[in-house]
Amino acid sequence: MLKSWLSSLLPARSNTSQRERLRASAGALLGLALTSLAAHYLLGDQAIWLVAPMGATAVLLFCLPASPLAQPWSVIGGNVVSGLVGAACVQYAGSGPLAAALATPLAIAAMFALRCLHPPGGATALMAVIGGPAIHAMGFGFALGPVLLDSVLMVLAAIAYNNLTGRRYPHAQQAAHPNPHATRDEVPTVRFGFQPEDLDAVLRQYNQVLDISRDDLESLFLKTEERAYQRRFGIITCGDIMSKDVVTAEFATPLADAWREMRRHRVAAVPVLNRVRRVIGIVTTSDFMTHGGLDDYHGMRRQLKEFLRPSGTTHSEKPEVVGQIMVKHPRTARVDTPITELVPLMADAGFHHIPILDHEDRFAGIVTQSDVVAALYARNALSASASPTQSSYRAA
Repeated sequence: MLKSWLSSLLPARSNTSQRERLRASAGALLGLALTSLAAHYLLGDQAIWLVAPMGATAVLLFCLPASPLAQPWSVIGGNVVSGLVGAACVQYAGSGPLAAALATPLAIAAMFALRCLHPPGGATALMAVIGGPAIHAMGFGFALGPVLLDSVLMVLAAIAYNNLTGRRYPHAQQAAHPNPHATRDEVPTVRFGFQPEDLDAVLRQYNQVLDISRDDLESLFLKTEERAYQRRFGIITCGDIMSKDVVTAEFATPLADAWREMRRHRVAAVPVLNRVRRVIGIVTTSDFMTHGGLDDYHGMRRQLKEFLRPSGTTHSEKPEVVGQIMVKHPRTARVDTPITELVPLMADAGFHHIPILDHEDRFAGIVTQSDVVAALYARNALSASASPTQSSYRAA
């Protein structure tokens, strides 16, 4: 019984990989080392050049860079404001137990008010009170000197290290599902399942500080829905539904030839490949219209003919080949990518054609919106037709 109770007090096992743990530890080492050396050089013989709360700040910056508590304003504002509060407590209440008891609660209130909540700030406020004569002699200079300098240096180190190691930082709030058609409608995937308003209402009811941003929380919910859908209907990969016999072009393919092939095969997009069949771009009918000045429908037939007609010169400002109008570095997927991962790209981001790559990053086929719709419809129809039989079997 006691063992079970003690086990319940332990946190759940971390899902963090060993590589991520090493990345975070190395980041803290580099961040603190650079901050320590730079602060010691800039502050010279000053007694205090690295404040202890920077150790806790390092945990947030390098282990939890996506946390709202680890963003630049939270780090710099939270530490400096807390240092100022602690110094004020010393000035007006001395350095005894009363000032020590007041410093951290007042710092928390100030950080909440200024939207810069940062847990190490509580330690910064307390350090200003109990740090001894050297810190007391600095007064408000403690917050505006070593605390401010250390915080800025740590944030700069975190920006460089996290981005170099594949972690977005600062982790700014993302715009929620922008509509690619510039209308007020919600994007299709948001029109079913939970709505952003539902998440906001639940967060208001929860009424506690979360160590995760709202957009990350919403993204996790959507990924969870996606995995649940895959489990329910089975995993269909891009390799299962892609078209393999695909019309393609090269960079130097004349525009007239590419347009003629697109019209003959009745396709709206052509992947552009290099000599080793790697995707370097994609050209669509929309690209022909945009570069051909066909937004005005009057005289479209004449304008299209002029756009496709070769200039006959070696130097021309008019595009002559596919490579000059293609979209470079298009969004791609792999043959083993589940098609449910393509739904947000096609429904929300406006991608209509996605080139598919094999395990050597070579072009293998293409998936269109029609392919995805047909596959999902077929799987749903199969599940619906199987349900009555399964029910009858269980009843028997």
